[in-house]
Amino acid sequence: MAMYFNNYSTWRSKPGVYLEDLYVRPQYRKRGYGKMLIQALAQECCRIGGARLDWTCLRWNTPSLEFYDSLGAKRQEDWVGLRVDGQNLEDLALGRTKVLRDGV
Repeated sequence: MAMYFNNYSTWRSKPGVYLEDLYVRPQYRKRGYGKMLIQALAQECCRIGGARLDWTCLRWNTPSLEFYDSLGAKRQEDWVGLRVDGQNLEDLALGRTKVLRDGV
């Protein structure tokens, strides 16, 4: 199963595809299904004139990282993932943040 959505690269001024989640049942792993799913996403990205296919992976997930490496994926070491959730999300939505700055 591949859950994905279209995105847009402001750096490249082109659309793209973001892979939110990839899952292959354990009994079907190592049979090429994961590669087929990602290949289908690459085809979709090319079909829409996309610049890139992006996704994230947890650092500790070594088997997945090795699989992605085998596909030619490049690790984006310069980017930091950010998230606001829970009470912080509610506070931000209501303007109750610890530091408010103009333009931020």
